[in-house]
Formats: sequence, structure tokens, C-alpha cells
Amino acid sequence: MTYKKYPDEKTVDEYIAKKEPLIIAISFDGETVLMSRLDDSFEHHILLANFGVNQTDIDKYFRVIADNNTAEWTFVCPQDYCNISDRKNRITRFYNDGFTAISRVLSDIGYFADLTIPRRYRRHFDAMGDDSTYLPY
Repeated sequence: MTYKKYPDEKTVDEYIAKKEPLIIAISFDGETVLMSRLDDSFEHHILLANFGVNQTDIDKYFRVIADNNTAEWTFVCPQDYCNISDRKNRITRFYNDGFTAISRVLSDIGYFADLTIPRRYRRHFDAMGDDSTYLPY
């Protein structure tokens, strides 16, 4: 896993030590993690641009904003995720893969935060039926 930090490694490491809010994008293959202090990038598409990544590639990343207490996952499952055609299976796989990748990154940087999916992103779970009610509010 390669960690890329904006504006540079030293600055972001100082932010992490202070438990500053971070904006993070984790590639679906888990190989690349882009991060910066939230106030330095503001939005995930800006974070990508700061690293020279095409902003239209935003749907190739798990996206989270985290501090030491909470981590909010921008839960948007792409239609072509892992080439899974069945929506329920695709969303389930996206959830499992994302939870694993995000948890690993948060642990690596020492942010032991509760991972949540804001209500506005939960519409994706409608496809999963009543069995999705286990999700925390």
C-alpha cells in the first residue's frame, strides 16, 4: 500500500500526530491511498486533482473523511464495481471491500474512529431490502 500525502509527507504526518481531520481516497485495488488535511483539499475531486489524478476517476476510490473520533464514508457504489451485474451482490461486495480497506488505513494512521455512512448515502441499501436495517444510524 502506497501512501501519498498532500502537500507533502512531513506536513500530513504532523496533521496526523495532531489528529486533524483528513480527507482520504483509497483505490479499489487497495494499492494507493491519497490523503491530506481536510482544509487543504475540501472535496475528494480536489484531493484527486492535487495528485494529478483525473477528477473523473473519483469512482475508482473509496472516499472517507476522518478524524480520531469519526470516519464518514462517502458510500457511492459504481455500476461497474468488480463487474458484478446483480445490484445487491455488487453493493454487498463494495461494502465489504470498502470496510476492510478503510479500516486498514485508519488503523495504519492511528485513527481508531467509528466508521459511519451518512444517511444521504444509504439509498444504495434500498436494493438490499429489509436485511439492511443492521446499518448504524
